[in-house]
Amino acid sequence: MIDGLFNSGALPSLERTIQFAARRQEIIAHNIANLSTPNYQTQDVSVADFQHSLGDAIDQRRKNPGSTRGDFNFQGNREVQVTPTGLRLNPSSGSDNILFHDRNNRDLERTMQAMVENLTMFRVATDLMKSQMDSLNTAIRERL
Repeated sequence: MIDGLFNSGALPSLERTIQFAARRQEIIAHNIANLSTPNYQTQDVSVADFQHSLGDAIDQRRKNPGSTRGDFNFQGNREVQVTPTGLRLNPSSGSDNILFHDRNNRDLERTMQAMVENLTMFRVATDLMKSQMDSLNTAIRERL
């Protein structure tokens, strides 16, 4: 019964979004740490592909009876794999940045923009998760 509480509503999709944003933050931080490393090629994963995969899992869940509960079958994609402990990201080299004479393709502004957008995704997902948990907590306290 407790398991059903944490696998209902928006909680599974929020959990995957938080995991994705946390792993992506590690990639972005690695890019920042290597801004002046010769021959370093920045890496990232596609947020749009993650969102598409997440949307597919949500749509699939809605097709089943009792659509707000039960298995949330997030499959991931080429860059995002589901593991028993969460998500693993397989970033690819970005080619949209400026190639410098030291063969590093850095773009500080674009990297900072990615960091801020990722932080915003993480913050929204954690705020929504907190709200869901507060509602569960209130319901449990009222029941006692």
